[in-house]
Order: sequence, then structure tokens, then C-alpha cells
Amino acid sequence: MKCAMIGLGMVSGTYAQAILNSADITLDLIYARTTDSRDAFVQQWPDLGARAANDIDEIIASDVDFVIVTTPPNARLDIVERLARAGKPILMEKPVERNLQNARDLVDTCAQHDVRLGIMLQHRVRPVVDELRRSLDDLGDIHMVEVSVPWWRDQSYYDAPGRGTYARDGGGVMISQAIHTLDLMLSLTGPVETVSALAATSKSHDMEAEDFVSAGLRFASGAVGHLFATTSAYPGRGETITLHCAKGSVTLNAGTLQIDWRDGRNQTLGQAVTSGAGADPMAFTSDWHQWMIEDFAASIAKNRPCLVTGEEALKVHALIDALERSSKSGTICTVEAV
Repeated sequence: MKCAMIGLGMVSGTYAQAILNSADITLDLIYARTTDSRDAFVQQWPDLGARAANDIDEIIASDVDFVIVTTPPNARLDIVERLARAGKPILMEKPVERNLQNARDLVDTCAQHDVRLGIMLQHRVRPVVDELRRSLDDLGDIHMVEVSVPWWRDQSYYDAPGRGTYARDGGGVMISQAIHTLDLMLSLTGPVETVSALAATSKSHDMEAEDFVSAGLRFASGAVGHLFATTSAYPGRGETITLHCAKGSVTLNAGTLQIDWRDGRNQTLGQAVTSGAGADPMAFTSDWHQWMIEDFAASIAKNRPCLVTGEEALKVHALIDALERSSKSGTICTVEAV
């Protein structure tokens, strides 16, 4: 299949490498607002054979099978509306939009035009996640959940125009970094019912939105849990999800899986990987992006849902929305149903 890409910022190189590694997908057209960005991308990735489009209309008129959108959250609604009206399937970089209502509106736009929308929440395809899902059948009911995202970003990261603001990004660590781990958590645990959160900006950063959140979680299943996420934990460590279950506990730590059974057995699976936890936000493999892109292409070919649809991604947006409301109000807040 052929695809196009709109938006050539920091993450575009990961998409480029993912497509270059894929045997089944080619990148035909690319577009960014400035000709300098387009020319630089074409020169940096000559083996892709991609051509710079003069405008979005050229992409709409082309025969590409789908379009990847990687623009900042505040710059994509008009693009998505135009692509949806043209019937072009869309695979979009997370988050869906800056807040829950905007995300709902964008998802509704694609639904109204019957256009496929996928969201790049690539942590779902980490190699040991399938093994973790299989293990949960034997581990039994989840009693308690621990989620930790102890990442680090230098101040220079937030000095980029608009980064860490509500107007461009929609927030800080929750919607920009922890969203991956929270989405993966929800896919394992089921929905969160209520939250009690404290979100703040630490002394580490000069930024508008939060770089720290700590929260208690109560799940619809009856399980309870705790979330800790930050970009102030120098030098940054891999994110973890620990599920304490009826028959044992399991910890997903970057690329490894540790299972401690209550009968005394222990298992360690997988191998350590980097996921952008430290000062270099792009220090992670492109493999997970490749698998998500290939899954999206297959969903078009086989007319089936992709791994993370726009509707599915609304669940993590609703959780982040509740965490923000709880911190602002100082009360326990209910997660909206989506």
C-alpha cells in the first residue's frame, strides 16, 4: 500500500524508518507547511522515494491508500475534516486532540464520513504484551494496580514554542508522555471508575502544564490502583505496570515481564528496551510504529478494525480528563463513559 504523511516534526523520522523497514508499505507523498521542512525530509530519507506535495489538496487528489497525520494536536482538525470528506483513511499520532471534547468531535467527524481512524498508541504492540495478556488468564482477578512513568525531560525540551502548553499540546506529562502507559493499562485492566489526583508543575521546569501527577484509581472491576507520572525524574527510568492478582503479581518493565506466582514460581520474559524515558525523547525503536502502521494497512485491506481506533483512544482521553478535573477541584471525580 501507498501512504502519505502530513507533518514533519520530531516524530516523523520514526515513521520514516518504520515505513522504510516495511516490505508492504511505501511513502509516496509528504507535506509540511514550509518548503524547507519538506526539502529537508526528502534529502534525509532518499531511500524512501517520497515526493514533496505542494499542498494537502495534492495528497487528497492522489491515489494513496491512507494518510499519516503527525502534526501537533492543535493543527489537525481542519486536516482531518478535509481528509475525511475525501474518504481518505487516517492514522494519526497520539493524542487524538487537546482535550476530551475536541477528541470526541474529531472522532465523530471521521465516523460521520465513514472514514477509518487509527491512533498511534504503539505501546500496545510491545513484544511481551501478548504474553502478559495470556498470563492474566492464569493469574486470576486483578486486585491492585501500580503504574509508574518516571521520565525525564530537560528544560530545553519545553523551551520549544508551544510545548507543554494547553493551547498546542493540551497539557503536560499526562497527555504527551504517560498517555501511552495509561492506554496500555486500560487495555489490560478495563475501565477506571473514579480518580483522586494531584497534578502540578515541579521546580524542575518552567512550563504551563503539569510535569507531575500522582493519583489513586478505582477500577470498575473493583480493583484499586496508583498512578505516578513525571518528566522530572532525572535521568529517567523505564515505565512500569504492575498488576497484583489473585494468584500472583506481574510487572511489565519496558521490554521485560516478571511474574511472581504465589506458589513460589518465578518467570522472567523478554529483554530490556528503551522507550524515550530519558533526555532524548526519540530514543526508542521504530519497530512498534512499523507494526502499528502495518496493522492499519491490514485493517483497510481486510475491512476490520485497526488495533487502536479513534473510539478506543477516547478511553484514555476520558481518564486524563478525570485526572485533570480531580486535581483542579481537589475532589474524587468520575471518569466519563465514552
